[in-house]
Order: sequence, then structure tokens, then C-alpha cells
Amino acid sequence: MTDQPNDPAEQTMPLGSPGAIGPRPTWTPPPSTTPLPAEPAPAGAGRRGGGWRWTGAALMALILGGAGGIGGAAVYDRLDDEGDADSPGQVAGGLDQVDTVSLPPLEADDGTVANVAAELLPSTVQISAEYEGEEGGATGSGFVLDAQGHIITNNHVVEQAAEDDGAIEIVDQDGNRYDATVVGRSPVYDIAVLYSEDATELRPASLGASKALRIGEGVVAIGSPLGLSSTVTAGIVSAVDRPVTTGDADASSYINAVQTDAAINPGNSGGPLVNLLGQVVGVNSAIATAGGGIGGEAGNIGVGFAIPIEQVRVTADQILETGEARYPVIGAKVQTGGSDGDGALIDSVVDGQPAEEAGLEEGDLVVELEGERVTDGIALIVAIRSHQPGETLAFTVERDGDERVFDVTLDSEVG
Repeated sequence: MTDQPNDPAEQTMPLGSPGAIGPRPTWTPPPSTTPLPAEPAPAGAGRRGGGWRWTGAALMALILGGAGGIGGAAVYDRLDDEGDADSPGQVAGGLDQVDTVSLPPLEADDGTVANVAAELLPSTVQISAEYEGEEGGATGSGFVLDAQGHIITNNHVVEQAAEDDGAIEIVDQDGNRYDATVVGRSPVYDIAVLYSEDATELRPASLGASKALRIGEGVVAIGSPLGLSSTVTAGIVSAVDRPVTTGDADASSYINAVQTDAAINPGNSGGPLVNLLGQVVGVNSAIATAGGGIGGEAGNIGVGFAIPIEQVRVTADQILETGEARYPVIGAKVQTGGSDGDGALIDSVVDGQPAEEAGLEEGDLVVELEGERVTDGIALIVAIRSHQPGETLAFTVERDGDERVFDVTLDSEVG
């Protein structure tokens, strides 16, 4: 599924509501954009919806502040004895109470693709999820988060299985299969946490930092593109803080992604992007394509995107602790379409919400956030979503020919 052209006339959308997406303008420079769906099995090729799309710097914008839900997120027992929920997989203390790894497994001198593959392949899994009643109809990738049996993947890989209470399996490097359940998931950030009580012997992947990446640095993508499990590809960091969006007509997500030219294809969704020290720096989630490809799905052209591991940590921590994730909102709507790159135009603000309380008004043009330039609505979205609820951010606004600064404290919603 590729984005369809639309009239770039003015549109407005709530700031942050995943269920309020209007027509999508196309990105004008080549190539077009496409979701990164699950592995296109012969019987189900092209059916996996809810993938990622890349949006350029001047695309449509959904911004933070409308009502949003985490559809299908289950409520589970906590793993620890002190938990008070009743779903397997939740942990009262979040990431602080599970055994994750952060030390790099490799020295800089040992950072070859072969050594990275040897370290990470045991920690990378294939994910098979029910889709439209078909067992294994959606297939993606994931990696082992901790020694307690938690797996990280994309929400869009397991979304329908979670909504329909369908079967989910994870498959390790040796072909062993484990039943899994969804602890919680975030449509807004396209992240899901799975749990399998039988997968506690799998090796956790080491978690690094995308903020330490340099453009041109080598990275490795691992996953199951087109159903080919334990596939390793290599490339470089092409860019950082690149706006991408995921979703369909009913939901959408925006993230400052890591861009890479490492080959990423349908089925890589949810797999790790790894630095040459053997640490996960992102979750592979999106591709830009020129159309065509295997099974009707457009394939890799060297422009892929990964969710930064810092966001994965935050969202996974929330999901482990509560079974749901939260994202920041300001309570406003932004104008979309026809942007000239001068800023994000506020179309309306909601009474009693942070934007109104801070003094933002309809017609304000947001030109900077925390001193960083804002070119349009989507730039504002991803900038806000890179922060956390409760933070106070400086919005630089043009109003009546004057520039003013408003401090807005971020609220939150589930999504």
C-alpha cells in the first residue's frame, strides 16, 4: 500500500489522536513511500496493513492532543509476586525489575558484521501471528528484551492478532517455537511487547543508544525479510531524526527515526538495527520504495527507518509496568497541507488543555520547539513525541508579526 495523491488544500487534525487521520498528501520527491508489512506469504501477500510510511519534511501532520486508545491492549498478571494485575508478562517495576543487558558485547576492534551477526542472531526471533483468521498470516521479526521472556516487535505485526485474541508464536534461530501473548502495545509508537514463559532461556540483546550514532557509521539489520529467517544485512546510518509515520486510515504514528541504507524488506518489521559493538540502536520499521516488488509488495531501495531504542525503552517500561503506553499531548489542532516550510499553523486549541493554559491561540505559527526549527506540522509532531509527558517545552510562536515564547507542559494519553 502506497500513499495516494491528494489535494494539498488546508486540512486540520487533532494533535496526537491516532484515530483522526485525514487524506494523506504524497511526498513529492522520488521515491514514493510504502508500509513495511509482514512477510508476504504466498497465500496472504499484501494483506498485512498498518505498516510504516516515510513522510518528508513537508508532509501532512497529526499532532498531539486528541483522544487516543491502545486498541486491544490486554491486562495481564505481573511476573513478580507483588503485582496486582492478572495477566502474564507485566512487571510491577517495569524495566528496573527485569534482566536487560546494556554493556556492548564487542570491542571496537572486533566490530565486524560477522561478529555482530554471531552475537545478535541468538537474540533475534521470527514472529508468526494470526491474521484474518489465518494462522501465521502475519509474519515479522523481534528481539529478546530480557531474561524473563519478553520480546520487542512492531505493533503492526501483532495488531490484528491482539485485537482478535489470535495465536502468536515466536521462532528462535534454531527453529524452536514458543507460544506468546501480548503484554501491551502502542499504536502511536508502533511498539509491542510480547511474553513467552517458555522463552526465558533465550539470550537478551544488548541495548545501546541511537543518540550516540554518527552519520556514516556502520549498522546491521537482522530479521526475517520475506519469511527468510535469520537474515543479516549491513549498511550505514544515513540520517538521524528523520520524520516517519506508520498507520492506515484509522491510526497513525510519528517518530524521529534512524535512517539506514541496510537492506530492509517486508518481514523485517520489529527486528533489531544494531551498531558494530553489537548493541541494538533501533527497531526496523519502515521503508521508502519505488513501487513493484515481490508478491505485489514494493521492496528495498536502500532507504529504511528504525524506531530509536530510547523510545523503545520508555514505551516498553510503561507497558511492562501497566500493560499500556502513554504519549505526550498538548490539546490543539494543526493545519496540514499546503505548507511552505515556515512552521506549523495552529488551527484550534482545546479549552482547559495545556496549549490553551500556556496561552497558545488559533492562528499561531509555531516556528521553533526548544530552540529547534519547526518546518511544518509533522516536524512539530515528531519533536513533541520525542519528549515525555510532564516535561515543559518552549514553543516559539509568530503572532501578529511578533515572535513570542510559550512554555507548555505536556499532558498524556494512552496510545
